[in-house]
Amino acid sequence: MFKKLLIIALVIGFLIVNWEGVVWAAEKNTDSKPIIIDRTDYPVLYISRPNLQGEAVWIAQARLQELGFEVEKNGQYNLSTARAVRLFQTANGLKEDGIINKEVWEMLQQGQGEEACLAGEQNNNETHKVAIVIDVNERSLVLYEDYKEKARFSVAVGKSSTPTPLGEWKVVHKSLNWGNGFGTRWMGLNVPWGIYGIHGTNKPGSIGSYASHGCIRMFNRDVEKLYPMVPMGTTVKIVRNGKIEDGNFKPVAMKKGSSSQKVVFVQSRLNDLGIIFDRADGRYGSMTELAVKYFQAWHLLPVTGEMNDETYKAMGMIPSS
Repeated sequence: MFKKLLIIALVIGFLIVNWEGVVWAAEKNTDSKPIIIDRTDYPVLYISRPNLQGEAVWIAQARLQELGFEVEKNGQYNLSTARAVRLFQTANGLKEDGIINKEVWEMLQQGQGEEACLAGEQNNNETHKVAIVIDVNERSLVLYEDYKEKARFSVAVGKSSTPTPLGEWKVVHKSLNWGNGFGTRWMGLNVPWGIYGIHGTNKPGSIGSYASHGCIRMFNRDVEKLYPMVPMGTTVKIVRNGKIEDGNFKPVAMKKGSSSQKVVFVQSRLNDLGIIFDRADGRYGSMTELAVKYFQAWHLLPVTGEMNDETYKAMGMIPSS
């Protein structure tokens, strides 16, 4: 009996010492500056002390809320958020570790979420062709209906360090009242390498400038006007001076399965050369591979379906000498 009591006492003492060590370590780190994560390139989010903070965390919390998980939108990756992530992972057959990685981000973006229409926001565009063109150089967004300009707005776009992705995208997600830096409306785009969208803002003074982390910011009053006019699946073409190209293009090897802004430039160049196959969406899939093979065969190059220096030169994307 004495031995049992001694063992229990030792165990309790061990737990108390270790818990005090955890608390002491946590208190020791209270002066550490929080890591701010505003990037949209599928940043990894996890529990830390101090908590990770920033717009990326806010996006995750907003999506979890829309999907029915109990979590507060506060921009801090706390224990409550991590628990909601674990539940989301369990529900979707993902590894249950409370960490948001690229796989979790992609799953979070699937589905329409809370697109519920406000009163009077019914979709009346079913018989109309609606498209959006955004020019990052002009910092403008133009809405077209049946190929005619219907509305034009001033916007803020990405800084040089976090540029807005050029390409031909689609609206795949619509949400109301995310708040914080996202304002009153969100329209997410299907960019394959990150989380980008058209949204409102709590920084109206930034409109008309290069200020965002890649998204397209609008005045809240403007995005509220635009939102009901844009049905799901609307094409959003983002250009620079009317074109999808890079004036300082640096080639990289790419093949089927690649995904990047450089893939967009290759697809756009193929379209310019008359090889019309699909939209420039940054996904090097079967159609892009087929288009590259066609170009290579037409120009008597080795038909690999992969981009290399020889093919870049023939396409006029890099100097031939």
